[in-house]
Amino acid sequence: MNGERLVGIGLQSDKSADEYAELAELAERHGFDVLSVFGDLMYQPPIFPLLVAARHTRRIRLGAACLNPFTLHPVEVAGQVAALDLASHGRAYLGLARGTWLQQVGVPQARPLRRIAETVQVVRRLLAGDGEGFQGREFSIEPGTTLRYTPVRPDVPVLVGTWGQQTARAAAAFASEVKVGGSANPAMAKTMRAWLDEADGHGTGVVLGAVTVVDTDGALARRMARTEVAMYLAVVAALDPTVEVDPELLARIQDHVARREDDAAGALIGDDLLDLFAFSGTPEQVAAQAAAVFDAGASRVEFGTPHGLTPYQGIDLLGQRVLPLLRE
Repeated sequence: MNGERLVGIGLQSDKSADEYAELAELAERHGFDVLSVFGDLMYQPPIFPLLVAARHTRRIRLGAACLNPFTLHPVEVAGQVAALDLASHGRAYLGLARGTWLQQVGVPQARPLRRIAETVQVVRRLLAGDGEGFQGREFSIEPGTTLRYTPVRPDVPVLVGTWGQQTARAAAAFASEVKVGGSANPAMAKTMRAWLDEADGHGTGVVLGAVTVVDTDGALARRMARTEVAMYLAVVAALDPTVEVDPELLARIQDHVARREDDAAGALIGDDLLDLFAFSGTPEQVAAQAAAVFDAGASRVEFGTPHGLTPYQGIDLLGQRVLPLLRE
């Protein structure tokens, strides 16, 4: 896994079926390796765009980044990933993360590591047709409980989203990939790679994904990226152990985001901070950022929404101008 350099596209689930079809076809035509759909709270459930994408592609790998084990029971998780694997003829992956913003809907997030690990165990048993049951501390399945249909595959690759050392080290035992969502920081890729290697997770890949805005007008792209990244930076900036963000600055950004003043929040984000949490600028600038992340130990980079001044223009430019630079 360490030798791979895969490039993916990450979509926000706020579009129509026709838009998903068009963007999925475009991503596959350009040769991207993976198409992910985010599972952010209050957006469309990612299974909808993923099933649309499955019908309009033949090769690209598909998955949610990520499903949430606090809002979905493992039985529902198994059903969704089995449905996607069926629709895509065996191209699905399962992404899981504790998620964020759940306090807004009164969902506690106690013991996230155990909950993720047990979800994976239950899903794998169900997909494999194991009827012995499961008795965990978070979930239980009675003996004899099995799916009433045959999945395409008895197992699917697992991705765990986390910024944390403890979760990363645990995930090394059962995940194909660990994703740091909201980061374009090479130092974070290097840190995550070290955490996994220390846990004998040499075969577990490191994925970094972040807001991406690319355009031939680099200054315009970076101005737009500041606004787009604000709501994510407000959450993840404090999670990066390699970065020290001025607490007063971060508090001001968070206050603006809480009031949905993303333009004002973005105006506070300087160039150095922007480059740690977003891929932005001209195609050459974005390619250089991604190359630095690969050089630091990542096996996959995921270019996230909104991609460009429009999603289609952004993905098209990423495919035409950025992807060739990364594959030279």
